[in-house]
Amino acid sequence: MPREELVQAAEELKHASADVSDDVKDRLESQAESLSNLAEADHGPDHGRLDRIMHSLSELKSEVDDETAKRVESAYDHVKAHRETVSGV
Repeated sequence: MPREELVQAAEELKHASADVSDDVKDRLESQAESLSNLAEADHGPDHGRLDRIMHSLSELKSEVDDETAKRVESAYDHVKAHRETVSGV
């Protein structure tokens, strides 16, 4: 069963990558692909993996225009919401 918050985060990043420079586009698409894969994996990501993703999204947000930043922030919020459901730390 897919992890819906991660699916939504991936979708936001795919939309965010539409109108950005090639370097940022590659990074957004890479994060989107990672999140899509994690959403469908047999075992979900742990807190450390989610933290690294959230950190990368924070960095990306500071490199893009306001409209794209809103999409990246939305993706961040979806990852954060999923992380709150992960047991552990």
